[in-house]
Amino acid sequence: MNKYKVSLVCVLALLPAVVAAEVYQWIDAQGKHHYSDRHQQDNARILAVDVGLTYYAVEKVYDGDTILLKNGQKVRFLGVNTPEVAGRHNDAEQGGEEAKAWLQQLLQHKKVRLEVDVEQQDKYQRTLAHVFTEDKQHVNLELVRQGLATVNIYPPNLKYIEALSMAQHLAEQERLGIWAYPDYAPQAFQSLNNKNYKGWKRITGQIQALKGAKKYIYLQFSDSVSLRIDRKTLDLFPTLQGYVGKNIEARGWVSKNKDRYVLNLRHPADLILKHDQLE
Repeated sequence: MNKYKVSLVCVLALLPAVVAAEVYQWIDAQGKHHYSDRHQQDNARILAVDVGLTYYAVEKVYDGDTILLKNGQKVRFLGVNTPEVAGRHNDAEQGGEEAKAWLQQLLQHKKVRLEVDVEQQDKYQRTLAHVFTEDKQHVNLELVRQGLATVNIYPPNLKYIEALSMAQHLAEQERLGIWAYPDYAPQAFQSLNNKNYKGWKRITGQIQALKGAKKYIYLQFSDSVSLRIDRKTLDLFPTLQGYVGKNIEARGWVSKNKDRYVLNLRHPADLILKHDQLE
């Protein structure tokens, strides 16, 4: 190993002890390379060094929000949800293949780094993470910007909520990707039935009442359609009584129990007052 490579190795070895370290590189009159953590020469340039970051090769893209790394690690993207692709247990949803194709093109033969949040795995033993490319592109955020994914918040994992929500707002305004499809248009709560309630929905209507139970609080459109909030996440929401009498849009997955439909709300971002709704 020649001298300038040895010098670089020595500098990099010291970097973990330095917060937000920058490495400066310059070449002297004799052509010798120098490295330092201080700006000592006018012709010095900052050497891009990612300290302590680990990148993993991507093996496979399952769909728009799930990938497999070459080390065998399966990764589910945090904060977003893309439409389903056809599989053994589910039908294809509009926009699913587009999201998968976009992600394949972005990550094929590439490496990524992972940034986890409070919960590091889901019930399927998949790693939950925000995914970044080597050129620092935040893949989760870009999926939302392109209109390929919806924001999907699971407390206590709350990183990047503001950036994701703003990206979604802009994608909706521009009618990008899924936001141009009829399947993702708002629908009145009265229109829910056995044939159309499945999948991610945007349900609109006026909240008529607030009802409490042991584990959940319910915002009721009617006796048969309501929004359910786990008491464990109540601290994230403003006073729920303030929604009574208001016209809102609720976003999420609807479940059915006998003749009743319930949409689970996990975060205030899933609730939009009508005057804030996009046309």
